[in-house]
Amino acid sequence: MQHGFLDAYDAQLRTGPETAHASELRRYGPLHLAVFDGRRGFVTYADLGGADAVGLGALVDAALEHFRDRPEVASVEWKTRGHDVAAGLHEALVSRGFAPEDPESIMIGEASLLAQHVELPVGVAIRRATTDDEVLAAGEMQGRVFDDPDWRSRAESLIERLRRDDTAELWIAVADGAVVSAGRLEPVAGTDFAGLWGGATDPGWRRRGIYRALTAERARSALARGTRYLQSDSTEFSRPILERAGLVKVSTTTPYVWTRA
Repeated sequence: MQHGFLDAYDAQLRTGPETAHASELRRYGPLHLAVFDGRRGFVTYADLGGADAVGLGALVDAALEHFRDRPEVASVEWKTRGHDVAAGLHEALVSRGFAPEDPESIMIGEASLLAQHVELPVGVAIRRATTDDEVLAAGEMQGRVFDDPDWRSRAESLIERLRRDDTAELWIAVADGAVVSAGRLEPVAGTDFAGLWGGATDPGWRRRGIYRALTAERARSALARGTRYLQSDSTEFSRPILERAGLVKVSTTTPYVWTRA
């Protein structure tokens, strides 16, 4: 089944779905060059066409030239996958100023396996966020967890997106009036998938089953929409939780980030 999951991932989730919400999109050979929120560049592809080390270097140069000509773009993420054949890509990226971040696990599983009952701590309630204040509160908590100084701009972008896209959902766990865990569900149009993104839990509320319960609620919502598979790029903190819920690791993804000096 793992190979089946990975084949479905490559066929259905790469390129178009990754850039669906970009404010700008250009193509260069196999590369899809996107801009999000006017400031964040992003590079993805279905494959690299068998390019050798010289060809890979030329692709990286072309992508950098594209984004350098847009001074409003402060950083660029080049998204790599562990199962791609791209010998020399790491060296081509690093030698041109990209820095690798921590690898994440590509997790996939049947939504039906995650839609399980999870007992919540007393006083904790899970619901879909419906107000701007709830989105901002979730964003502030996620900003603290991920040490993200730009959390407010990301939360405000999410507010705008939720207003125009009723398929995207933000789910929150609330205790004593505060958001203690949050995560998005994003069905991918034209595919069998929905994504689990932005999952975070306040450190003081971890190891109580809250994130697993939040995942189960998102799985139930996905099933109600007719979605078969759930997918997540998971940190080493969330991977074991998703594995216990029924997702499996099919590959890895490592972001390489270039930041304008």
